[in-house]
Amino acid sequence: MNGKFQAAPLHADMLRRLQQRSFNYFVNEVNPANGLTRDKTTAPWPSSIAATGMALSVYPVGVARGFISRHRAVERTLATLRFFAHSDQSGAANSTGYKGFYFHFLDMQTGQRAWNCELSSIDTALLMAGVLTSAAYFDGQSRHEIEIRALANMLYERVDWAWMLSGSDTLCHGWKPESGFLPYHWEGYDEALILYLLALGSPTHPVAPSCYSAWCRSYEWKTFYDIELLHAGPLFIHQMSHIWCDFRGIQDAFMRQQGSDYFENSCRATHVQQRYAMHNPHGFLHVGEFCWGVTASDGPGNTTKTVNGVDRQFFDYVARGAPFGPDDGTLAPWAVAASLPFSPNVVAPTLMHMSQLKVHTPNPYGFKASFNPVFHDEVDNGIGWVSPYHFGINEGPTVLMIENQRSEMIWSLMKKCVFLRRGLLAAGFTGGWLQA
Repeated sequence: MNGKFQAAPLHADMLRRLQQRSFNYFVNEVNPANGLTRDKTTAPWPSSIAATGMALSVYPVGVARGFISRHRAVERTLATLRFFAHSDQSGAANSTGYKGFYFHFLDMQTGQRAWNCELSSIDTALLMAGVLTSAAYFDGQSRHEIEIRALANMLYERVDWAWMLSGSDTLCHGWKPESGFLPYHWEGYDEALILYLLALGSPTHPVAPSCYSAWCRSYEWKTFYDIELLHAGPLFIHQMSHIWCDFRGIQDAFMRQQGSDYFENSCRATHVQQRYAMHNPHGFLHVGEFCWGVTASDGPGNTTKTVNGVDRQFFDYVARGAPFGPDDGTLAPWAVAASLPFSPNVVAPTLMHMSQLKVHTPNPYGFKASFNPVFHDEVDNGIGWVSPYHFGINEGPTVLMIENQRSEMIWSLMKKCVFLRRGLLAAGFTGGWLQA
């Protein structure tokens, strides 16, 4: 039943248009003077370093697909790397970073810390993943591409990952100049997989392999709908680290014990999401086999409304998850698109269905961040609440995971990254392409 969607020319054309529109976010929502990428499409709004890492990662895809010239991509990449290389690393309240890490949100113009936010470990890792992607792609002998590689290596090697342990066995979420380290550490399976791999692979300030083992000890292996998997509720967790690392056929100690790997685990998580929608425990009229995608996303707001005689609680931006929630009926089409490599026969017909809904128009960048047909304002538009925003950390995975499905481009680039390879080996990964 689903195979016809995978093979249909309309499917391929839809993916191309969606990828290009999502790429355009990183054309228009970037300050070309410093490369900083806006967190979301509202002004004034700061840059997020994670979105900036996404920008650095999508530029090579744009060159390969003809969305941007190599010359222009080099200009934008250099502007970004030069900014971070020369930014204020004093750790002061109005600086850009400290010990190679960067504050989560930065002013789009000045590059200074915004909103008294934290020095973020995970967002720095996502930025560094983009930095290293740039180094892997721009391998030419022009002075500008040589400079890209030199700056990328310097920025990655400057990060003091061991400092971010804060005396613990696991990496800390972040640090603030006013109060020091945050009380939270990365535990349980989550998006920190790429963080740990980059921290393990550092030639200058690595964490010990025992830190990775400590993180894995907090994993939860569960069974939902007769599907066994390493559990994480929000769908994005099963995607984020996979943007840059091809986990097919490689295993750490935990996955060897389970007879699985992280790619297979994300395949299963995709099926759990669809099964959850088909079971539909909350009785939402819009969810089902071809309408799912529960993840961290924008939402209609923190409020309670009576809908068709049922009191429904709604949320703002929150890490929604399946099957334990929270779940207020808000779905994120971008998260479906980012699952494409894991299960194209499940994802493709869902994208086809969502492309026919009104959540994508008017819309310059592909799908809006999220929608919720349960929540209606005074005027019924036929689809309910639709996020008015686009987010860089949504548009980036859309571009990159579509490309990994189409050509494996980002996976292939990062297989050449000695730091990622070193991190995988330090974490105990064996097999597959890692030992080829």
